[in-house]
Amino acid sequence: MSHETIIIGIAGASGAGKSLLANQLHERLRETRTHRDVTILNEDCYYRQRDELSFSERESINYDHPEALEHSLLIEHLTMLREGDPVQVPQYDYSQHNRKSETTLYEPSRILILEGILILNNARLRQLLDLKIFVDVALDTCLLRRLKRDIHERGRSLDSVLSQYENTVRPMFFEFIEPTKEHADIIVPRGGENLSALNVLHNYLDRVLSS
Repeated sequence: MSHETIIIGIAGASGAGKSLLANQLHERLRETRTHRDVTILNEDCYYRQRDELSFSERESINYDHPEALEHSLLIEHLTMLREGDPVQVPQYDYSQHNRKSETTLYEPSRILILEGILILNNARLRQLLDLKIFVDVALDTCLLRRLKRDIHERGRSLDSVLSQYENTVRPMFFEFIEPTKEHADIIVPRGGENLSALNVLHNYLDRVLSS
């Protein structure tokens, strides 16, 4: 590759619309670009492997705490991609609270969109981000989105989602996620539903790809 990878970080609460914003940016850019120009990487892929624990033990882990994630591997992979080397990204099974045995090959691209709740919490990780975005959405809205997603897409029960939200998701947001807003270069209210912000980000990244 003749250009170094530019890494865009999208952070915010669980259910804030980070994935929607990332996917909309990706789709718009792919209308006029190739698959090597822009890719998306989800921080969730780097939840730690927990083969040594039983399902019930894995189920009780606080997945909204920074220690639940293997950020050191994520940092290693981002560094390799920026240097032009492909990486094998873990796949995560939400229903089993553990990594799958398979991995996904990621090739370097001009723009890499990294999205996740805690990507601005780690100082070494922040240093790798060329543009830091924080999606700012009311927690009530986040909870409703999370309920729909976890029940319909991840096979979770209503009680388990609500219990996790009350015991870990909400308190961890105030302790570890909301304070990282100060590190953001851009704050986007309403996430992927904010078409004005989407237009601005798309135009900026399109100019980057044209340079």
